[in-house]
Amino acid sequence: MKSRLKPLIGLIAAPLPILALAASPALAVAPDAQVALRGDVVQAVSHATRTGTVAADRQISLAVSLQSRDAAGLDAFLAQVTDPKSAQYQHYLTVDQFADRFGAAPASVAKVVSYLKAQGLKVGATTANRLTIEASGSAAQVQKAFGTSLAAFHDNASGRDFFANTAAPVLPAGIAAVVSDVSGLNDFAKYTHFSTAQGAPAAKPNISGLTPAKARSAYNLTSTINAGYTGKGSTVGLVEFSGFQQSNIAAYDKQFSLTPSTPTVVNAGGGTTDLSGQDEVELDIEVVQALAPGAAVKVYEAPNSDAGETAIYAKLVSDNVPVVSISWGTYEAGETPSNLVAVDTDLKEAAAQGQSVYAASGDSGSDDQGNGGTSVDFPASDPWVTGTGGTTLTTSSSGAWSKETAWSGSGGGVSSGFATPSFQSKVNTGAKRAVPDVAAVANPSSGWAIYTQGSWQVFGGTSAAAPNWAAFTAVYNSEAAAKGKPSFGFANGTVYALAAGSNYGSAFHDVTSGSNGAYKAAAGYDKVTGWGSYNGANFLKAQLG
Repeated sequence: MKSRLKPLIGLIAAPLPILALAASPALAVAPDAQVALRGDVVQAVSHATRTGTVAADRQISLAVSLQSRDAAGLDAFLAQVTDPKSAQYQHYLTVDQFADRFGAAPASVAKVVSYLKAQGLKVGATTANRLTIEASGSAAQVQKAFGTSLAAFHDNASGRDFFANTAAPVLPAGIAAVVSDVSGLNDFAKYTHFSTAQGAPAAKPNISGLTPAKARSAYNLTSTINAGYTGKGSTVGLVEFSGFQQSNIAAYDKQFSLTPSTPTVVNAGGGTTDLSGQDEVELDIEVVQALAPGAAVKVYEAPNSDAGETAIYAKLVSDNVPVVSISWGTYEAGETPSNLVAVDTDLKEAAAQGQSVYAASGDSGSDDQGNGGTSVDFPASDPWVTGTGGTTLTTSSSGAWSKETAWSGSGGGVSSGFATPSFQSKVNTGAKRAVPDVAAVANPSSGWAIYTQGSWQVFGGTSAAAPNWAAFTAVYNSEAAAKGKPSFGFANGTVYALAAGSNYGSAFHDVTSGSNGAYKAAAGYDKVTGWGSYNGANFLKAQLG
């Protein structure tokens, strides 16, 4: 049985420090005293069988996260930059501005780098935001540097073998005071992707599956794209923990006479050669190219691990990619609390920089953890991400939108740790954040015709909904640029402000029927489909004129 990680509860309700002894500046701690990082053991250890030790010469890659210099100041800035009533609304920061205001101080970076080198570790690049340092070394060096033991385990539930630290890492107090997380002390594959195929692979596209033309018609984007607003000038970054094959993308483009630019691969944390999730990656790329054929697509690839997770988000915000789509996640308690704080800090940076970040809300309805209760998926549950739920789409004989109902698999509910953000307070009176924020077609029965692994299949899942919204955002940005208007920016700020106004009924497709288990769709905002899906041309008119 999987256990819920209790330290997560309340962790993000306020900007709390992650280190037990760094909480109070008045607490005198000798600089050479040893301090343990709180919550830095992967949850899988609690229900796995220990099978041995890790070879001393095994090479391990790490990502060391540093604490923000002014966490309270960052929260205050975010409250202003995302509030339509504030004079600072949408006055976003550049990466350099963020680093200067909220990144770790250069002296702190230098201190941690010096410590890592003194332990014999090879130190790589520091990210542009000065919040993540890459390092590597042998298992023996890593165990010595962080005062913990690495052991081999077998997870009976999944049948997977992995290694992990058996206790929280320990650092000298002077170093621990500026370090929030050490990723890479385990290689447990943590993220799953949310794509679902229906039917057997075929040599030709299933005529029932969404094609680019059908999807554009259904979401009222045909006239917009025909007018030249194709996403050109905008970049969509895809978060992936698997590789893909460009030959499949080329076959999709040829079938539908698309001529997008070739996706660019960006490696984070060493990248990955794993192809086990290529159907997910190819789904993401093809959905974006179908709806935003002019957008540049960057595929960020990382190992499916704590270290890969930390590296990929640090890279995305340091590159300041305008639009991001995430189709991978894990139930909230599956994150180590320290890793969650490190990723949350990067996602806060994305919001501060005006990046639009969408994440699939999961395909397990209201029970993301699968333990019979209610739980939601991370990172969709993070307030600085736009959680994207799923619907069942019905179109008319002409291909226009007819209706959408809530898909039973649409992940949604209430976060166990994140407080209700200010932008959601009018529709969520609870103490914790509600998920999702928006939705789009996800039921495989009304899903996308996708070419992957050499054949055609119909794919659904909320991982088809996230890139759908990301593609729409790229289209929005191209029209905004042409009209001299601001880009979409932090997505939840734009979505909630528009949904609260008089144009909600025309700009969105409100989903009012269906459920995901514990929650039902209803008029306006709900915990199954959020505000619903976008009505493309109407949404654009309401925002851009």
